[in-house]
Amino acid sequence: MATGKLEDFRAGITAIDCDYMRPRLAASHLVVDGGRAAFVDTGTTRSLPNLLYALGVKGIDPADVDWVLTTHVHLDHAGGAGALMQVLPNARCAIHPRGARHLIDPAKLIAGSIVVYGEERYRALYGEIVPIDESRVLVVDDGAKIALGGRELELIHTPGHALHHYCIVDAAHELIFSGDTFGLSYRELDVDGRAFILPTTTPVHFDPEALCRSVDRLMAYRPRSIFLTHYAEVTELDRLARELKERVVAFADLGLRYRDVHDRADKLRHGMFAVMSSWLDAHGFPRDDARRHELLDDDVELNCQGIEAWLDRK
Repeated sequence: MATGKLEDFRAGITAIDCDYMRPRLAASHLVVDGGRAAFVDTGTTRSLPNLLYALGVKGIDPADVDWVLTTHVHLDHAGGAGALMQVLPNARCAIHPRGARHLIDPAKLIAGSIVVYGEERYRALYGEIVPIDESRVLVVDDGAKIALGGRELELIHTPGHALHHYCIVDAAHELIFSGDTFGLSYRELDVDGRAFILPTTTPVHFDPEALCRSVDRLMAYRPRSIFLTHYAEVTELDRLARELKERVVAFADLGLRYRDVHDRADKLRHGMFAVMSSWLDAHGFPRDDARRHELLDDDVELNCQGIEAWLDRK
């Protein structure tokens, strides 16, 4: 049942809850212009009913969807792309050059995800990953421009979270879809309408310097709002960009502090939760450790794995 899973924003944008792990953790964004539509990120195969429900609510025929824009090939963003493409007869899927082969033949992507999550949890979260026919894939060069109805979208490469990441700039509407480049901002962590931002450093391509440069590149467009997969629209962008970059550096420093200790993984997990909690204190979020663990433990675990991968490359 998808009722209540949609949230409308300006410029023809609807955030669709992907039902990934918990409510309002991951969004696919439906963009409608002149009767034509695009999905930005897809969630998992299990998100498909909500995406099709959104088309019905908006009165969009699946044949009128022109684009599936996968910001990168991590499965909470692109795991449902193949299944979605099967029901969108005229859509093309735009993928970064480093990611295209993984959605055309997802075997290595599946194997890598099983290493991260374990097979049982992987199956529960992602279900079946459907390959995309190569003839329906657009490999996205940096700065490529595509049309959606009457608007132009620019697709720009933004490494740092992943080497296969791009963001979508809608300059006319002063907005950007950032995937994971502009971090995570869960609505449960808002305090008095102010968003809380965290970097996401999941394995295996985290690069703190590249990520900060990518954040600066997004901000150079002077957007009024940025739409995050995790989760939906944020504003106050000058503050959030500053805090995000400071926290990228803090995570990297945390990793370097524990790089050579024998119990590095445990030290990183405890240290990361502690530093996140200190930021939540400053943000005014209630001091409830059980609630904080509930909301952040999965990100702590994945972020630490990504930081360890970065340390091992150095």
